[in-house]
Amino acid sequence: MYAWTYFLVRGYKIGFMDTPEQSNSKAPLLSPVLRLFLVTMILANVAGAMYSGFLPLYLKSLGADVAQIGLFFTIAQIIPLILQILGGWISDSLGRLKSIAAGSVSGVVSYIALILAPTWGWVFLGEGLNAITRSLVGPSFGAFIAEESQESNRAKVYGLVDTFYTIVSIVGPPFGGYLIDRYGFKVMLMVAASIYTIATIMRVLMANRAKHPGQEEGKKASLQLGALKVNLSAIFGLVVAGGVMTWIVITDGIRDISFSLSGSLIPVYLEGIAKMSAQKIGWLSSILGIAMMLTSFPAGHLADKRGERLAIALGFAMQSIALFIFIKAETFLMYAVSYFTIGVGFSLMSPAYQSLLSKVLPQKLRGTGFGLVQSGLGLFSLPAPAIGAKLYTNISPTTPFLITAWASLLAIIPVVFKFKLTDKDRLEIEKAEASVLQADEEK
Repeated sequence: MYAWTYFLVRGYKIGFMDTPEQSNSKAPLLSPVLRLFLVTMILANVAGAMYSGFLPLYLKSLGADVAQIGLFFTIAQIIPLILQILGGWISDSLGRLKSIAAGSVSGVVSYIALILAPTWGWVFLGEGLNAITRSLVGPSFGAFIAEESQESNRAKVYGLVDTFYTIVSIVGPPFGGYLIDRYGFKVMLMVAASIYTIATIMRVLMANRAKHPGQEEGKKASLQLGALKVNLSAIFGLVVAGGVMTWIVITDGIRDISFSLSGSLIPVYLEGIAKMSAQKIGWLSSILGIAMMLTSFPAGHLADKRGERLAIALGFAMQSIALFIFIKAETFLMYAVSYFTIGVGFSLMSPAYQSLLSKVLPQKLRGTGFGLVQSGLGLFSLPAPAIGAKLYTNISPTTPFLITAWASLLAIIPVVFKFKLTDKDRLEIEKAEASVLQADEEK
């Protein structure tokens, strides 16, 4: 899901036992700490958006062909398979902000590796370090927002965060494309690294002042393998129970596999088939970002008022329509329409998915749970980029995108019929939380 999910500002994703930190109904939707947190996330991800959508072209400039690009993204998915869940557990154990700060330090080193890479094979080192960053930051992002919001308006908060967050896709890709066209990839990466370093310094300062929710006074947070086993066991129980959590994982797996087929090929397709420059590709991403900025907050409001299920189903439908338009597009205007449409689809899905997931997970399992869902069924999607590259080369450049479009359309079926919180779900949530609390008491 590389190119699509980076543009998604992703990235995407009831609290039966929640105790929201904000109880005043007149309190602002975004708390002061959440606002500062959002500033650091915007800075860091503007830096990421400057290069992530152009990574296939960077590999191509270093000598990789289409098949090798597909192989690269296949191998690059291996590390997050384990680290997303592990990163979520670290977030649950040490705290959201400390986990994000640790991941950011790894991110600074990853930029250095990307800048110094002499051939496309060496880019693996930078992306390996970046996988560590994403694994520590990603699960903490959704979990931290959940802990800084009330359940009654949580989707709205996610939508508002996504609205501000779309600055990333409006500013990052066009700026990155401009620097690439004028000065080359290396200069663009150095500018992106500088922006990311500023965000990292801010995150480290925030983490030094943070206290992990639920941590007793004078008690130092620590990592214990026994706690990881308990968390994974509790999450596994929710996943195999056959309820909402089960179907969240299944639909996310379908989406992950299908988008992995085509995501890394988008810039290659736009450059080779549509004959676009890097800056034009960046402008398309900006259009996607504008669509998200206009629709994320209303989409969150829709999910709160009418239910997450409706918003997610509409999101899948819009993504499918956008991909069919993308396949048929012959002019920049039509590509812009497809990007705007998929931006609306992402806006509908992102706050609703994250709100639903935060409600299905007890607070002490949110980091691990977000990590699990963000990694998706990674084992099954692992060969997808390489398969997509083969389909692109041997059958038709549009084939991977066609498969993604149909998969998004079919995913609506389980969303409509299975994304319903039942009494059985509530019992499973209580059971999962009780097992974690009991393990904490026995420490």
